[in-house]
Amino acid sequence: MAIYSFGSGTLWGVRSDTANATPIKFGTLHDVNLEFSATAKQLFGQYQFPVAVARGTSKITGKAKFAQVQGRAFAELFFGSALQSGQVTTANAEAASVPAAAPYTASVIHAADFVQDLGVVNAATGLPFTKVASSPAQGEYVTADGVYGFNVVDAGAGLLISYGYSASSGQKMVVSNQLLGVQPVFQVALETNYSAPGGLKKAVLTLNACVSNKLAFATKQDDFSIPEMDFEAFADAANNVLTWSFSEAS
Repeated sequence: MAIYSFGSGTLWGVRSDTANATPIKFGTLHDVNLEFSATAKQLFGQYQFPVAVARGTSKITGKAKFAQVQGRAFAELFFGSALQSGQVTTANAEAASVPAAAPYTASVIHAADFVQDLGVVNAATGLPFTKVASSPAQGEYVTADGVYGFNVVDAGAGLLISYGYSASSGQKMVVSNQLLGVQPVFQVALETNYSAPGGLKKAVLTLNACVSNKLAFATKQDDFSIPEMDFEAFADAANNVLTWSFSEAS
């Protein structure tokens, strides 16, 4: 008998172009959209309607939306990059102050791991300081290796410093500029089910070879971010495209 499907299902991606690839489960899956489409070629004679129609080239496209920000999914399935230990993170509006006496410099907490300057704001006025190369005037600053220097006129001013620094925890990926045609290839498995009278009904669709052609990430003011990954399927080395299994015969 026929079965029903309810909910977003469960989605996995597994690199098929590398050995012993770790399967990746898309966390907090919102929805998956799969579309099977083909061109149609019509044969016309002297009459208005075609005497024959043949299917031409076909394609399978997919789109998955998932709420968990997964570095491994981004790195392995879209960029084809390996994850590295450590991360580059940020300190956002770290509180500091200009000393009351020379040398009028302030060191950030993570000065030893400083990566980049992201700006300085006057804590009292909310106005940004202007970055200069040397000899800062009032309202200006210089920085090197996590040490910020100011003018004597700004002595005692409260500061909010933002900057980037490296940390040993976490992971990161570094994406290099690859040649055209270089991309990761992966297998997709989608499980959908519905708990109906008589037991759990399940359907599992496996796409043998896929390439992702879009990765979207957007932030929202008052909501969760929902990354989106688009992909397209093609035939594997055995010229097979997919397997679609159903828990009951129809």
